[in-house]
Amino acid sequence: MQPDNHLTQTIDTLIQESYKPAQPGVAVIVVKDGKTVFRKGHGMANLELDVPIEPDMVFRIGSVTKQFTAVAILMLAEQGKLSFDDSISKFLPDYPTHDYLITVKHLLTHTSGIKSYTSMPEWIPLWRKDFTVQELVDFFKHQPMLSAPGKRWAYNNSGYILLGAIIEKVTGQTYGQFVQKNIFEPLEMKQSYYDDPLQVIPRRVAGYDKSPNGFTNAAYISMTQPYAAGALASTVDDLALWDTALYTEKLLKPESLKQAHISYHLLDGSPTAYGFGWMISEYAGHRVIEHSGGIQGFRSHTMRLPDNRVFVAVLSNNGGVSPQKLAFKIAASVIGQPYQEPTLIVLPSNILARYEGVYETNTLNKIIITHEDDHFFYQYGNGPRAEIAPLSPKEFFFTEMSFNRLLFTNDVNGDIISVEIRGRIGMHEAAQKLT
Repeated sequence: MQPDNHLTQTIDTLIQESYKPAQPGVAVIVVKDGKTVFRKGHGMANLELDVPIEPDMVFRIGSVTKQFTAVAILMLAEQGKLSFDDSISKFLPDYPTHDYLITVKHLLTHTSGIKSYTSMPEWIPLWRKDFTVQELVDFFKHQPMLSAPGKRWAYNNSGYILLGAIIEKVTGQTYGQFVQKNIFEPLEMKQSYYDDPLQVIPRRVAGYDKSPNGFTNAAYISMTQPYAAGALASTVDDLALWDTALYTEKLLKPESLKQAHISYHLLDGSPTAYGFGWMISEYAGHRVIEHSGGIQGFRSHTMRLPDNRVFVAVLSNNGGVSPQKLAFKIAASVIGQPYQEPTLIVLPSNILARYEGVYETNTLNKIIITHEDDHFFYQYGNGPRAEIAPLSPKEFFFTEMSFNRLLFTNDVNGDIISVEIRGRIGMHEAAQKLT
């Protein structure tokens, strides 16, 4: 396949708009119909040694790990070693289920109701501690349930820790050994690893986070902690091999993989926009199967458009910038339907004041909307502030992630009473205004 010079230039421009060349950056690969149409490194792999990123370098992939864990579970299900409807008590009899039936499928789909250990305040001081799998499970297993299984969707790293423990219980291998022997080696993913800071891994890049004074080396975290939820490392080349294999029967039968790529529905029938280890979305009528990853100093995003046979992987060692928007814009350009940035409007000050206030979701999370000079900001819980801008009197967009929207509802007097958060991926979430 001859390179498309216009597409190459478009992708190059998108990368340069997202990452500066003298800062931590990205490795990018684009595959169309089984052929690599773009492959490049941009930015710095190591700031201290002044080494640039090359596309064969190894990055931590964070929660992109989850699709590997999900496929491992699917493989064991095909072999008859477990069922998605099995109670987790069958494999982890000491895990407290609070008289609920928590199934393997609940873990895969983030609907177990179990609290995610990464949301526990007491977890942060323990980042440097090495845990055994049992110690990690013990760390969160006595937390109260957040909901009944299947009742609500909440992104949950604890669920994928438990899936790793189940894989170990069923196979007698460590999670890392199983993935290495049953996925990496058969697919010849020779630069993919269960990451270990002590191991010498050729071509591994350094991770960086952003501070008010510039970039800092990523905070250390023991890789025993992200485990089956986020401890793998890979290259864009190996991830392309992985994507290609998913169109074959090297790992799974098509009917097995299909289950992972269908949105799970809650007990009330609401679609979660999440399958097994992948987010399920669409763009301009095209199916999109994707996932982001984030771990200290690293961010990642992979997208597959199976009906177009398009795959995009963006791996970054810049922990301060999400590559999701870049990956999405690249994929949209590859299928010939480039994303158009929205145009904001100007609202009079008496209207702007109506949006300010505190909103509460049905999960009791707080959303704070503030207004400073000509700028609006959105904050979810204790998370960072994000700037938002109006598209219309009822709709705002996030300036950094413009495909994510806020839809406001007003009463007969024009006062704002609620807001709905609509991400390009994931479930929509509503919040009622308190003040």
